[in-house]
Amino acid sequence: MTKKKKLPIHIKILIGLILGIIWAFISSYLGWNKFTITWIDPFGTIFIRLLKFIAVPLVLFSIIGGVANLSDVSKLGRLGGKTILAYMATTVLAVAIGLIFVNVIKPGTYMDEDQRIKNRLSFEMWLQENEMPPPLDGKSFLDDPTYAKYLTAAQQANKLTEEQKKDLQEKMGAAQQQKESSPLQFFVNIVPENILFSISNNRLMLQVIFFAIFFGITIVLIPKNKAAPVIAFINGVNAIFVKMVDLVMKAAPFFVFALLSGVVAKMADTPAEVFQIFIGLGSYSLTLLGGLAFVIFIMYPSILKTFVRKLPYREFFKNMSPAQFLGFSTSSSAATLPVTMECVEDNMGVSKSISSFVLPIGATVNMDGTSLHQAVAVIFMAQLHMVDLSIGQQLTIVFTASLASIGAAAVPSAGLIMMIIVLQSVGLNPAWVAIIFPVDRPLDMCRTVVNVTGDATVSTLIAKSEGELSKYV
Repeated sequence: MTKKKKLPIHIKILIGLILGIIWAFISSYLGWNKFTITWIDPFGTIFIRLLKFIAVPLVLFSIIGGVANLSDVSKLGRLGGKTILAYMATTVLAVAIGLIFVNVIKPGTYMDEDQRIKNRLSFEMWLQENEMPPPLDGKSFLDDPTYAKYLTAAQQANKLTEEQKKDLQEKMGAAQQQKESSPLQFFVNIVPENILFSISNNRLMLQVIFFAIFFGITIVLIPKNKAAPVIAFINGVNAIFVKMVDLVMKAAPFFVFALLSGVVAKMADTPAEVFQIFIGLGSYSLTLLGGLAFVIFIMYPSILKTFVRKLPYREFFKNMSPAQFLGFSTSSSAATLPVTMECVEDNMGVSKSISSFVLPIGATVNMDGTSLHQAVAVIFMAQLHMVDLSIGQQLTIVFTASLASIGAAAVPSAGLIMMIIVLQSVGLNPAWVAIIFPVDRPLDMCRTVVNVTGDATVSTLIAKSEGELSKYV
């Protein structure tokens, strides 16, 4: 009697994801959104909480165990240097790809010409009101009588709703605080004042990583007879958290269905509104999705094929699909981390010592998708306001967006807050982030898939370079 072949987990998650979106349309059409938010959405929240509470201790004990098992502490410095360089290289490449896409497609030019002129006038009025220098492209529409008839409409365009003002003020306040801090503030923030507080706060993952590395190094430096029971305890606890991931993933398809249903139900009340969420700001969304798709399907596989020659193209996506689908549904690299580690170790053949070191750092500092998004969004908004950015200004965007990807993990609404800093770096109005609010949530889900795939790519490369890749060699 032949055993029935079970569906792989990534197929089950995909089914749950599709059913969640279908349910969102049905729920909005039948007026059941309140039921969905009250009785289905809480299971999605439970799922996120389960993943998050597992993620921090899993990172803590995985890194301690990985570092403690290094016989040579000098290897840690080499590993750290390779990891940071690889992550920065993929980030710069992703931003550059974003700039190419947005400059070739020019999504901001698809809007009505009259509206773009009004946008430009409102931008120049904003510069004057805030006593800022004239536009860096050297043009002045306010001084041109041809555009006088657009002035009244342009003045109206500068007005925001009270809710928009409040939201923007909060984000701009956080961005200003980030800008005014010392250049060394990033390193100050890595060191925890109270490790228990850092463990309990998901936004302080870098502090947990610092403590874990320091703790692991110290274990290596003490006598082996004293270190052995500590290492055994850490490995045992780590195995428990890995088993927790397995148990949670058994119910992942249902949780993903609940999560997607709730997210969309909160965003729209009718099928038309649900549809608009996915097609709103169409040219911008398609340009960004094109750039993200290029990074996932062309850039990462090309990098892997160059350095890991025996890895089949399709097999990489099959191996990583559970983490990718989960990243899409949760919009969080950190929440997806336990599953990413499992996929990389079990499916890609990366050793535990490499994955437990490289992946937590990646989930915190590697934001290829977010950085690409910032580049595309800033250029799109400039095009929308008829502002021509020079090559130098676009290079500033590359530099700022790349550095922002490291700092972004430590603050809430990280992508939008860091985008404010990028906008200000090239003399643009930070309030423009309100333009992309309507489609930010669904696009954020796609950006997270890129972030998770980038983490997996780099961890595979590092494992290959260290001779700790058991497959495809």
